Amino acid sequence: MIKENQKVFNRMHVVVDAVVVYLAFAISYYLRFGTDWFDQMGYHRQFWQYQPMLLMLVPMYLILFSFFHMYQPKRYQARYIEYLNILKANVSGIGMILAYIFFTKTRDFPRSLLAIFFCVNVLLMVLERYVIMRILYRTRKKGRNLKHLILVGFSTAAAGYIDRIKANPQWGYYIHGIFDDQFQDDFLYRGVPIIGTIDELDHFLEENNLDEVAITLNIKEYEKLERIVAICEKSGTHTKFVPDYYKFISSSPYTEDLNGLPVINIRNVPLTNTTNKIVKRTMDIIGSLFAITLFSPIMLVTAILVKRSSPGPIIFCQERIGLHNKPFKMYKFRSMGVQPQNKEEKCWTTSNDPRVTSVGKVIRKTSIDELPQLFNVLKGDMSLIGPRPERPLFVEKFKEEIPRYMIKHQVRPGMTGWAQINGFRGDTSIRGRIEHDLYYIENWTLGLDIKILFLTFFKGFVNKNAY
Repeated sequence: MIKENQKVFNRMHVVVDAVVVYLAFAISYYLRFGTDWFDQMGYHRQFWQYQPMLLMLVPMYLILFSFFHMYQPKRYQARYIEYLNILKANVSGIGMILAYIFFTKTRDFPRSLLAIFFCVNVLLMVLERYVIMRILYRTRKKGRNLKHLILVGFSTAAAGYIDRIKANPQWGYYIHGIFDDQFQDDFLYRGVPIIGTIDELDHFLEENNLDEVAITLNIKEYEKLERIVAICEKSGTHTKFVPDYYKFISSSPYTEDLNGLPVINIRNVPLTNTTNKIVKRTMDIIGSLFAITLFSPIMLVTAILVKRSSPGPIIFCQERIGLHNKPFKMYKFRSMGVQPQNKEEKCWTTSNDPRVTSVGKVIRKTSIDELPQLFNVLKGDMSLIGPRPERPLFVEKFKEEIPRYMIKHQVRPGMTGWAQINGFRGDTSIRGRIEHDLYYIENWTLGLDIKILFLTFFKGFVNKNAY
């Protein structure tokens, strides 16, 4: 049903992209040299003289767009991924043009024109993709250009699959029903009925032209999997597998080829990659040195105020659990009166906690008390961005109570993190915090770190849950 529409759409998309690239160059020329394209002054090429180059430039960009997956179906692709691919393609395109200019020693191609073209092309491509996406969303919500599918097996995976499709009508999926041996014919889940048993699947696929089959078997029924896959492949219908154990694996798992045997890794942790570790550590060293220099006056004033507020040391050292479950001493400006260690270890800080000094209330609310952790980052105990570290007592408690809690120790703990900028700071849900920490661990990119740093300035420093 949808396959022919997708082919037509892709061809139209390529044509539109070609027009947009050509138009972007024309607009760039106009912005650089004005409206008189046929001026005979001779100090720059006329617009028509660029036509042979555009005959190579436009196809080159179309190939780059294809290379960066810009013509793949986008029913449930996040918008930012599409925009990121546009940026990657245009950076690569400009790089190839510069290489051509350098090796051919072209002298009459203004670099300013190239810079303007880069900006205009990115803006027009983003606008074009946004308009197309809005048109597709509205079309699908009206019931047109739908993708027809069935589910095989009812399980928690099937329920999760249906929930997401029902919550996103712009994806354009229509579920005809579920084939399952365990439930009665009158069973409904969010309006999706049981329409037959697995034995009836073969006949249904022969009689109906579907776009997809999603195998969502209960984990106890996996012995039927081989037979179901054979039936689906015989019908020629595109088949996907949604495992009933999806809660235990990463949202972006990676596989290894063990001499022809695919091996699925339960966790995908990008920061186990050596290159990624070097990039992140370099960012930590440069960022911490810059921040120490920038905030040194604030830290000096804070040290004086802490010393004068109550008897005791200026810096408070507390044992926390870090990378690979190793303990380390985390530094903070002291915000409480000195207390026995056994009492301090067992207590959370709560709202209006009498142990917090007057200066402590201010520096905790504004996160100034956390600034000495920049030296932890410089030492390598911590990172600028990562899951917040906990005390040993709470680690022992949470690892027994919260599934997957210990995964957070596969990366360096951070001064701020994805959980903190989403409101999970202080006396908030530890389960919600862990879910956000796991998202960060499994989806780490340098861009995500930069985003968290940026949002920390607006959401992270002053927080209502920082007591």
